[in-house]
Amino acid sequence: MKSDPKKLVKKHEKLIHSDFMKVVSHVQREKGDWILHSLMIEGWDVPFKFKRKSSYQSLKGARVNITYYSKLETVAGLDFETMKVVRIKKS
Repeated sequence: MKSDPKKLVKKHEKLIHSDFMKVVSHVQREKGDWILHSLMIEGWDVPFKFKRKSSYQSLKGARVNITYYSKLETVAGLDFETMKVVRIKKS
């Protein structure tokens, strides 16, 4: 099933879609049955996070299209801004 980012953004106001973003770092780690993925994007100082059931090939250096929204995570009483990825595709 293919999802159209324009339809997603129109349906959910808080979503943001960005094209052709360069990944400078991609880290994958296991947490239970899930693989947590953290991406750092060129020109951004916040991590883009998502989880999947399986690991991916490294996206480091790749250009990607991402649909995401801003999210606050609290760690040890401190709030950190992250971006929650809902859709990612290689450009």
